[in-house]
Amino acid sequence: MNFRDLVYRLYARRVEGRLDHDQVPKHIGVILDGNRRWAKASGGSAVQGHQAGADKISELLGWCDETDVEVVTLWMLSTDNFDRPEHELKPLLGIIENTVRNLAADGRWRVHHVGTLDLLPAETQTVLKEAEEATSGIDGIIVNVAVGYGGRQEIADAVRSLLQEHSAKGTTFEELAEIVSTDLISEHLYTRGQPDPDLVIRTSGEQRLSGFMLWQSAHSEYYFCEVFWPAFRKVDFLRALRDYSARHRRYGA
Repeated sequence: MNFRDLVYRLYARRVEGRLDHDQVPKHIGVILDGNRRWAKASGGSAVQGHQAGADKISELLGWCDETDVEVVTLWMLSTDNFDRPEHELKPLLGIIENTVRNLAADGRWRVHHVGTLDLLPAETQTVLKEAEEATSGIDGIIVNVAVGYGGRQEIADAVRSLLQEHSAKGTTFEELAEIVSTDLISEHLYTRGQPDPDLVIRTSGEQRLSGFMLWQSAHSEYYFCEVFWPAFRKVDFLRALRDYSARHRRYGA
């Protein structure tokens, strides 16, 4: 261990020691941004960057487990990412599939897919479904893997699901108009039954949501980190939690 690593570890322990575990967010959303830029800066390829980003996920979940986080949503592939060239998209989907398989095989996490399955290749759909089924009985952190996810698409899908459900019941449009509410729509979101994210972290220095959990993040706190996702460290995570715990959430009051 060199001197720099020693200083880093001591600083991380200091930050962790001052963390108020009673103020830790229960649900954290993470926009895993900067894989390609990290690879470019390191002289590697986009695929190497995506793999390095995938490898970082297990570390993050370990940190979340240590700090009593209950739900983690990982934005791994957006609906906009389908515009990427085939030579990059295909390997990326393969990396995502392997990552989801590893999450399921770990035995500690309850994997749940959030996104539109119909947009994904058959093999990716199968991997996501099998991971969710295999981990459904695990009493651990719920890990939402956002693959083929877009916030606007989620809201559209929720409204469509709501309409289909009440159409099957024979509810008229007039009757539905009388009962529709934010709670009713929430029951049809990909994350139905889960708490909304308390904290949303985005890496790479970009300061925008890009459509991430538009409905659920209405009252979320945001933390924008300058480092690219593959270079995200435990101390960066702890800083985000420390920053969150120091804020006073008023919910409009």
